[in-house]
Amino acid sequence: MPARAKSILIWIVVIFLLYAVVTNPEQAADVVRSIWDFVYSAFSGFARFFDNLSS
Repeated sequence: MPARAKSILIWIVVIFLLYAVVTNPEQAADVVRSIWDFVYSAFSGFARFFDNLSS
């Protein structure tokens, strides 16, 4: 992907995210919370897996 196109795409995504947060902050917060919960549970699962390997 050309550098100019990548830069434009990044700016479009940033502007969309800002628009989403400004127009509906509660739903944006729910989305971020859901993503954080997913990431946290994934790392917890990996930690439990490696912990059980050493036992």
